Amino acid sequence: MHILIENNTTFEYLTSTGTWTKNPRDGKHFPATMTAFRVAKQGTIGRFNIVGHIPETNQFINLNHGLGKGLPGEIAEQV
Repeated sequence: MHILIENNTTFEYLTSTGTWTKNPRDGKHFPATMTAFRVAKQGTIGRFNIVGHIPETNQFINLNHGLGKGLPGEIAEQV
């Protein structure tokens, strides 16, 4: 299972280069859910999900969710 950060709005996954992709296989794999959660909380993403992706079956498991720092003006819209 791969642990990924998913943008809750676009359903894209954070890559190792800091960009976003629709393909979960191209997303950055984190060693633990708490590591992914800490990275997402510090990022300029608004609402996010930490998901487990099982590549063999293309299934997802929602593990956690939260709110990052967001882009300027984005947080005010979400509150």
